Amino acid sequence: MELLYSSCVGLLVACGVFLILRARTFPVVLGLTMLSYAVNLFLFASGRLTMNKAAVLGFSDGYADPLPQALVLTAIVIGFAMTAFVVILAIRGRADLGNDHVNGSEVPATSRNAGSQRKEQGKA
Repeated sequence: MELLYSSCVGLLVACGVFLILRARTFPVVLGLTMLSYAVNLFLFASGRLTMNKAAVLGFSDGYADPLPQALVLTAIVIGFAMTAFVVILAIRGRADLGNDHVNGSEVPATSRNAGSQRKEQGKA
């Protein structure tokens, strides 16, 4: 079970890093979201989860550690706020620059030529 859990965290980190390295803003936002999911899973696993134990108070002989649960809850709130902020920045960058490239540069010439060729084909 630990192998499956760590593989899921590793896959989320790998996909998140891959998407963050893209040149468009939407994949970067998805990559940041995947990284935040991976961090949440990692924090949750760091609490050494146990079965059939009460979270804080209960009628069991042992208690689960509530600190990882609090950390994950805090990480979820921070991740949501960060995602909302990055989406607003992407919308503002798109409105100001006219494209959604991360580095703010112009769209490559090959993409512009392909787009203008498609428009000309549509008119014909």
